[in-house]
Amino acid sequence: MSVRERIDAVYRSDSRRVLATLIRLLGDFDLAEEALQEAFATALERWPEEGEPGNPRAWLVSTGRFKAIDRVRRRAKFDSTLAPMLRRLADETAPPAEPDEGVQDDPLRLIFTCCHPALHPDGQIALTLREVCGLTTEEIARAFLVPPPTLAQRIVRAKAKIRDARIPYQVPSRAELPERLGAVLHVVYLVFNEGYSATTGASLTRSDLSAEAITLGRLLVELLPEPEAVGLLALMLLHDARRAARVSAEGELVLLHAQDRSRWDRAQIAEGCRLVEQALTSRRFGPYALQAAIAAVHAEAPTAAETDWPQIVALYDVLLRADPSPIVALNRAVAVAMRDGPAAGLALIDSLLTAGTLSEYHLAHSARADLLRRLGRAAEAAGAYAAALRLTRQEPERRFLERRLAELGYRAATEPA
Repeated sequence: MSVRERIDAVYRSDSRRVLATLIRLLGDFDLAEEALQEAFATALERWPEEGEPGNPRAWLVSTGRFKAIDRVRRRAKFDSTLAPMLRRLADETAPPAEPDEGVQDDPLRLIFTCCHPALHPDGQIALTLREVCGLTTEEIARAFLVPPPTLAQRIVRAKAKIRDARIPYQVPSRAELPERLGAVLHVVYLVFNEGYSATTGASLTRSDLSAEAITLGRLLVELLPEPEAVGLLALMLLHDARRAARVSAEGELVLLHAQDRSRWDRAQIAEGCRLVEQALTSRRFGPYALQAAIAAVHAEAPTAAETDWPQIVALYDVLLRADPSPIVALNRAVAVAMRDGPAAGLALIDSLLTAGTLSEYHLAHSARADLLRRLGRAAEAAGAYAAALRLTRQEPERRFLERRLAELGYRAATEPA
């Protein structure tokens, strides 16, 4: 591996943790982002000649910090208001050469800061995905179905609120944690979902994001082992355990019933199932624990044919009462179709689409198309597949839908081949 390739690998694995620590040390998001970029630029200049340092992350943090001090010193010559910041940065004790417990907790501090209740919920999510996970503004905008400038303004406003309200960069006190946990869990799950099924692009998954979300989930459980935190960690582990089987060797999407279950991570499934049991022993469990219980039923089935669909429908019934969302209703409809036949599921999906809440959701049209195909209604199935194809931006999903259309004898425009 060349030095450039090694630096790229360090960027992928450690840049968000380096940024989190720099935000703590510098107290400013934008300054920390500039320092991060300068630290990696310096690594590109110096590592080929000096060699990779023994602790790349600590080197990057230290280099970024000193680069930020230099930047503020230059600006302070023309802006006297920066003098207090310069004195504070110059007086700060340098970070340790080795990552200590505080540095390891920096991503957790950062996510609680990004999810502070003083911020608008949209700003919480956008800022966390941008700062904790490193998604671009364009990627987040596509996920939110909003123009990039609108999303960029949300991030700017959130950063300004943190600065102007002097929101502390810290994990809340134990007394504050329960009321702050819900927003954090929601954001962590959104991060995981972006890794489990990427919004756009050539790859179905982004394993780096999934791994980051699971790491954050473990930190949360260690910090506050509430049933929903445990349930979310279980849910992520159980879904992620199937990752290797979700894509073929050619990079094509493989649906759950067709996956090679020998490729599922059994150790991860065992851990997830243990966590499900732990979460459900409390009367305070909620939607994440219930979703994890559903994932556990799938994971424990030796074959697709042996899946306990009546139990899954029963769990969805409970989940729909706890979290009455259109997505949950759609997933329940698919489970009903597996238990009672495609016609029963189709009626439920049609009612959801008629209500209009899922008309722009490609998976609703894809699920409807599959049930129509199973019922032998090829022309209607092709129309539904085409509707799903128009709404999806992910290449593996697009190719899957195009194959389904071809199998029915239709092209992407739903005309007979």
